[in-house]
Amino acid sequence: MADLGFDGKVAIVTGAGGGLGRSHALELARRGARVVVNDLGGSIDGSGGGSDGPAAQVVKEIEALGGEAVANLDSVASAEGGAAIVANAIDAFGRIDIVVNNAGILRDKAFHNMTPDLVDPVIDVHLKGAFNVARAAWTHFREQNYGRVVNTSSNSGLLGNFGQSNYGAAKMGLVGFTKVLAIEGAKYGIKANAIAPVAFTRMTADLMPGLEDKLKPEYVTPVVVFLAHEDCPVTGEIYSAGGGVVARYFVGLTPGYVNPGHTVEDIRDNFDQIRDETGYIVGSSNADELRKLFKQLK
Repeated sequence: MADLGFDGKVAIVTGAGGGLGRSHALELARRGARVVVNDLGGSIDGSGGGSDGPAAQVVKEIEALGGEAVANLDSVASAEGGAAIVANAIDAFGRIDIVVNNAGILRDKAFHNMTPDLVDPVIDVHLKGAFNVARAAWTHFREQNYGRVVNTSSNSGLLGNFGQSNYGAAKMGLVGFTKVLAIEGAKYGIKANAIAPVAFTRMTADLMPGLEDKLKPEYVTPVVVFLAHEDCPVTGEIYSAGGGVVARYFVGLTPGYVNPGHTVEDIRDNFDQIRDETGYIVGSSNADELRKLFKQLK
């Protein structure tokens, strides 16, 4: 079968100055996409910024491969920044086809020590940042009846992780965001999916000592690139990727316990049945749950 190429396509990759974003940008460019390399140039906690070093370096790497790219330093954390990133793509390349929302920061702290100055910036970059960039691209996607959005969630959102109530909330929010985009974009040829990567980067180096070789960002990138391709067959899904292992995360709904007149005691007495995963379903929209519910209440 033919290789998957991106000739004629234009991609934005946020947080692309290093780690996962750099890897995604390089592979998209290697396969023919023109790339907007967005990176604020700040520290892991989001402070600082304004340095074009990381983004400019990745642009140089892409150009050395024979590709086309531009560096962008706008912050995803504001609507104005998101609009400017997309405008940069239009100005430089005349269109936008792909948004890879990868930008992120960390401000970890146990919940009893979590404060608004640790929560708000994390939500602003991860969740609102994805919203800001995708929203600015959405009009173009609808007009051209084509678009791809790949959001970066995390197992810290899907499963939880100590000290990351802010990060986990943002990352699980991206799951809901992805599913809504998938539903609303369907009739316009727009597909949205998410990844939950496991990779050794500057954000995870302290959490994964000694795993640099086994968990390279390059092992995650093929999943992102496939989800960004026009041949991607799915939308609204979440994929775990790390170390060469690719798997699907999904939300399952158990058959449950049926009794329209149930009491608190009934819930207590049938709690094992409520939790029993045998025969679960994987819904693609809230309509699937309603169909299950109405069928059980007949």
